[in-house]
Amino acid sequence: MSKIEARLAEMGIELPRPPKPVANYLCGVEVGDIAYISGTVGTKVGEDGEDYNPYPGQAGEISVEDAYQSARLTAINHLSMIKHVIGDLDRLVRVVKMIGYINAKPGFKDAPQILNGASDFWVELLGEEKGTHARAALYQDQLTIDAPIEIEMTVQVTPREG
Repeated sequence: MSKIEARLAEMGIELPRPPKPVANYLCGVEVGDIAYISGTVGTKVGEDGEDYNPYPGQAGEISVEDAYQSARLTAINHLSMIKHVIGDLDRLVRVVKMIGYINAKPGFKDAPQILNGASDFWVELLGEEKGTHARAALYQDQLTIDAPIEIEMTVQVTPREG
């Protein structure tokens, strides 16, 4: 078990399988010491084995807290995707950057607080030095499966040997 997986167990979090791609793309691509992780949303795996969105709706329609929880769930899904891309989570050096796309009603202005759901998760999991990152919170008027947030990210990894 990796150190990160041990920390997840301490946090009471079980790492899910990576979300199923909804189009023609990879979970992520590793280039040298950087892994570019595709955008994803906060889905869970249902009893039928299919992904579902437990927090549907636009920010301003659903609560900031529900959208925050969707961002946190998105970060957990990203960690699963990172594991799929790099293999051993102990190769994860730090979170470099996140771009969050917030599905919001016109006039909604709290996108940064929603994206904190993911940012707070990474700091809780990895600590301030490795989990704090650069980021942008952008507004959208619609996202796939009526998700309140989609996030893409870049992480630094220990390069593969050979």
